[in-house]
Amino acid sequence: MRPLSRLSLAALAACLAVTALPAVRTAQASGVPAVRPEVETPALFDDEAGGGANGDDPAIWVHPTRPGRSVVVATAKEGGLYAYDLRGRLLQHVPAPAAPGRDDEPGRFNNGDIVYGFGGRDLAVVSDRGRDQIRFYAVDPARAGAGRAPLTDVTDPAAPFVFNTTQEQVNKAETAYGLAAWKDSTGTYVLVSQRHRTTVALLKLKTAPGGRIGYDKVRQISLPSSFDLPGGATWSPCLEPDELPQVEGMVVDVQRDVLYAAQETVGIWRMRADLTGEPVLMDKVRGYGVPGTYDPGTEECTFGEDPGLGGEHLTADAEGLTIYYRAGGKGYLLASSQGDDTFSVYRREGSNAHLGRFRVRAAGGVDGVEHSDGAMVLNVPLGGEFDKGVLVVHDGANLPADGDRENTNFKFVGWDEVADLHDLAVDTDGWHPRR
Repeated sequence: MRPLSRLSLAALAACLAVTALPAVRTAQASGVPAVRPEVETPALFDDEAGGGANGDDPAIWVHPTRPGRSVVVATAKEGGLYAYDLRGRLLQHVPAPAAPGRDDEPGRFNNGDIVYGFGGRDLAVVSDRGRDQIRFYAVDPARAGAGRAPLTDVTDPAAPFVFNTTQEQVNKAETAYGLAAWKDSTGTYVLVSQRHRTTVALLKLKTAPGGRIGYDKVRQISLPSSFDLPGGATWSPCLEPDELPQVEGMVVDVQRDVLYAAQETVGIWRMRADLTGEPVLMDKVRGYGVPGTYDPGTEECTFGEDPGLGGEHLTADAEGLTIYYRAGGKGYLLASSQGDDTFSVYRREGSNAHLGRFRVRAAGGVDGVEHSDGAMVLNVPLGGEFDKGVLVVHDGANLPADGDRENTNFKFVGWDEVADLHDLAVDTDGWHPRR
């Protein structure tokens, strides 16, 4: 997720004739059907009084015997990790680690995912952007959903940096960013992207002394930062001079061993989850190919004429990715189009045909969703409003506002709401993350 001032630049690149960000969002979301949220979590505030809590990415842990006691585990940057029940009530807050030294970066939790059955335990896995590490929290089914704290830190104290070798390098913030967990017959893995770079790394989990969890790096690749255009020209997204187009949102199709990775100002890549083979750019953002020049005085970009090479479904930043699984290898890939406050739905199988878009509107005293970053969907019936599955999404502009305080949270949407919009399937027994 980029700061809102940077978001306006990306949106401007996608819609050059419009000069105001709200107008861009309104125009591009006009006519897009909407779903209503059933539940929201308490507000998080990114200031000193709020503990630097800035919501980002949710993950859903499914209880092994009582689905109604499942837990949503969500990252909140310097605010750490928050665990909620299915009514949005806070179960536990886990602070991010303190800075190792007075002038060093503190912990900053960016993205998260769930691993089932590693060494007999379920794990919430988190990228620590501030410390350039991956952290692990065991989930206790006996405590989950019962009003008690379900998470215990089981991270190996000797866990290495993911992309850097010294603390001085870590302090420059080119660190662990996006994250997706995955396992196959060879082991359990975490894929991690690097902030401000195009790098994606594959880490293999291991058990360390004392039952702690660590990891080894298997390999890493770098996605392109510039792109060939028709006529022999090349294009790179307009960013600050020391930045490359980064990846954040990622998800692995665990039945196909396929990674989908959202390069924020470029589009969505599809590649082998073991990072071998050739990545394919599955869809592009609307601003793809628009020339831009960065002005250090204004810290903004000046854009040229749109050559019409971009996609039709995503407005930068392309963000959270998640998969709804169905039986028979079918299902849907969902992507957050952060620049216009919508979500795109693609077919999981074949060439990922685009099936439609939707947004989350205000309803029943719960506000709508804007600037959405991370998301996770499950087909598993969790009872109550979510007996047909659930979609949990980040809301980057939660209401009501509290003065100038940045206010974020997470919204829970019943999957049947989304399915009804675009004639999508509801398949509550076609897949289960524990199988």
